[in-house]
Amino acid sequence: MTSPSPHDRSAKKTTTDAEEAEDPVERMISRTGCGELHEALQDCMAEHQDWRVCQSHVGAFKKCMSDYHKVRQEHLSQRRRMANSTPT
Repeated sequence: MTSPSPHDRSAKKTTTDAEEAEDPVERMISRTGCGELHEALQDCMAEHQDWRVCQSHVGAFKKCMSDYHKVRQEHLSQRRRMANSTPT
């Protein structure tokens, strides 16, 4: 007996808006500002089922996430410097 592939993108799940809103991964990606790029990547993967065909989507999503993490890291570093320079 075989189990379904966890990477089966051939059929989109039918979910309600409430179920999609509750997905923690989707919420996390949405907060980065990269949600639309992630959705486009998922759509491409569902359509083509081959990540090589979707390289432009992969690259755009990767750059968006990288930019987000760079800005976030700079912000956190700045907050640490300010906290360490505050007299106690």
